[in-house]
Amino acid sequence: MNTKWFLFLFVLASGLIVASNPAFAHHSTAEFDMTAMTTVKGTVTQFEWSNPHAYIHIESKDDKGNVTEWTAELASLGMLSRINWKRDTVKPGDGITIYGNPAKNGKTLMRLDKITFANGQELSARVG
Repeated sequence: MNTKWFLFLFVLASGLIVASNPAFAHHSTAEFDMTAMTTVKGTVTQFEWSNPHAYIHIESKDDKGNVTEWTAELASLGMLSRINWKRDTVKPGDGITIYGNPAKNGKTLMRLDKITFANGQELSARVG
């Protein structure tokens, strides 16, 4: 095989691998309605500090006292660490309000934009 042809194919293949790497790491927001924002106030039941995404689970009560469980999906741990999130940022029992893009299918799931703690402190979940 011609050395120039081999070198060309090697460089081409390497370039394709490097260029496609970010595509493998990307998680789509297709399941969320990115044109809508919803707000839910409740109590944290669990904070999952895990890859590929962290999750906050809360219980929210409506005016009649009915409890609804909500899950807020966050970014990866590395990305959250860059914006000062930690394993203990949110704890079970914390009263918070979550803001985010709701799931298109009507599930009680959202892509988290930010949270507000009971003391009024806000913490962004935007990482990009």
